[in-house]
Amino acid sequence: MPGELHSTPARSPSGAEEDGGLKAVLHHYLISARRDLRWKLEGLTERQLRTPMTPTGTNLLGLLKHLASVDAGYFTDCMGRPSGIPMPWFEEGAEPNADMYASAEESAASVFAFADRCAAASDAAIAAMDLTTAGQVPWWRNGSVTLGRLLVHMVAEYQRHLGHADIVRELLDGAAGLTPGNPNLPEPEGGADRQWWDGHTARLQALSEAAPDALPGS
Repeated sequence: MPGELHSTPARSPSGAEEDGGLKAVLHHYLISARRDLRWKLEGLTERQLRTPMTPTGTNLLGLLKHLASVDAGYFTDCMGRPSGIPMPWFEEGAEPNADMYASAEESAASVFAFADRCAAASDAAIAAMDLTTAGQVPWWRNGSVTLGRLLVHMVAEYQRHLGHADIVRELLDGAAGLTPGNPNLPEPEGGADRQWWDGHTARLQALSEAAPDALPGS
């Protein structure tokens, strides 16, 4: 996969002041989330990356484009440090949801490169500020924010969409796992081979079919 976001993050900081404090912890989780999302796009064709897998069009390349866009938007523009990276999908009059898919003119390679640029701009801004540095998010009801709040927000934003990416990737080609090198799933060595997974899914299907087709508690 092209780009720097798939590189392994540095060791997890402790949170102690001599280890960078809370800012270092939050930034580590942000960098790790970027890496994990890029991993979910590895090994797929451009067609697979673009394929909408839900009725609302969720697709892997669109998730990357969206997250890179808001990543840079929050940490640069909203903190008074504009990145200068063009994002026409956020301009007035742009098509709704234009940040959630790559147009015919945007190749997968260009979206990967865009994500790298956004991450670099965000990281430079984050490095130059402390957690209490104030900013403004114009589209939030209470738009007065700090770098600390935005770091928490973006880690949550990535993790929400990583859940989407997990499911979309599994539906595309069956690949599953938590992070590179850590599937966090029962493995064949422990008896969870393909036959076991098929049986497990069949058991869950039988349980669902035996359940009442009514709202819980009704």
